[in-house]
Amino acid sequence: MEITAEMVKELRSATGVGILDCRKALEAANGDFQKAVDFLREKGMATAAKRADREASQGIIELYSHGNGRVGVMVEVNCETDFVARSENFRKFAHEIALQIAAAAPLYIKEDEIPADVLEHEAEIARARAREEGKPENMLERIAAGRLEKFKDEVCLLRQVYIRDEKTPIEKLLLEQIAALGENIVIRRFQRWELGERIGE
Repeated sequence: MEITAEMVKELRSATGVGILDCRKALEAANGDFQKAVDFLREKGMATAAKRADREASQGIIELYSHGNGRVGVMVEVNCETDFVARSENFRKFAHEIALQIAAAAPLYIKEDEIPADVLEHEAEIARARAREEGKPENMLERIAAGRLEKFKDEVCLLRQVYIRDEKTPIEKLLLEQIAALGENIVIRRFQRWELGERIGE
């Protein structure tokens, strides 16, 4: 199929990717617009993974208050340059992350931050529950491992499902931003407060 300049232009305006890459994507996808977009996104994800070790010390601290001040979130999102830190897309992304934290109440950013004793405690609860449900002893470890993965999906921000799209985990959203903005982006830290929660909980 012939790839026209109009097709390249349309793909470029939709993705923000360079003309040559758009032409290559359309050729690889045999002119199929959606396949070309997917091709570019996958390529962008691979590029994003390569950027992950670059230093990100610029950025924004996003503040968000929800439900007439019943929930408050502060999140630090970093990027490599002040230029990107001031961009509308980066700021929108930081805001979306704050909304996610307000709505889904994660406890950690990524799974390697979960203390070993917390994981062991959750595994013990899962094993005890499986025993109560009458599951055979030889299945307990496998059941506990499965429930532990679900626990991580709930408490780790990067593993959570995006509140606006249940097919997209936050980690994928982050990689898409890295690919689109061309810089390493790091969700550095966050704090979430809920009115009336007890101190030390």
